Amino acid sequence: MPGAGYRRPIGCADMNNPLRILQTLDRNLTAPAEMTLFGRAALALGYPNSPAEFAATHDVDAILPLSWIAAEEQNLDFWQAQQRTNAELGPEGLYLTHLFRELEVILTPDWFTRRLRIVQSLHRLTLFRPSAIDLILTKMARGDENDLADIHFLLRQEPLTPEDLHDAFKRARVPDVPELQDLFRAAQPKVIALAAATPSKHKHARD
Repeated sequence: MPGAGYRRPIGCADMNNPLRILQTLDRNLTAPAEMTLFGRAALALGYPNSPAEFAATHDVDAILPLSWIAAEEQNLDFWQAQQRTNAELGPEGLYLTHLFRELEVILTPDWFTRRLRIVQSLHRLTLFRPSAIDLILTKMARGDENDLADIHFLLRQEPLTPEDLHDAFKRARVPDVPELQDLFRAAQPKVIALAAATPSKHKHARD
């Protein structure tokens, strides 16, 4: 079920770990399936000219929408393909294991309708990523230096202002985990400071 946005083929053209994992999953599928990537796999494949370090991640993170989880019997082929993929790539230290229900991830309530297509040469697997604002929210569950660096990258790609971020923080659906909620609140001023100091190319175009 496609999201609202569609993008031409992007991401690093050379082989990278996330792409290799997803190509292996695609080969192991016997029926059409879709995945919404987040984490560094989404940055490596969802943005042109992303840093090579993003493609060095050893796993792929994905969000499982509530509607997908509810269709349990329709997803058996996906789970079997995931097991075969992990068995095949595990000896090389590559995995597809970080699959999160959407309620376990910080997102806006309408994240699903604002997904963007990631176009790759895959036969059965269709890929999406969340919008930039939702990717930023997912990175605020820890707010460590690596996550802040990823957020800085996203802010350089998208025209997001501190006001946009404040609005997203208010609307965000945060899991009911006190430690995670504290980390999300602590990360907010750091992200706002990054946005205020980041001269996005889109901002220049609007000025």
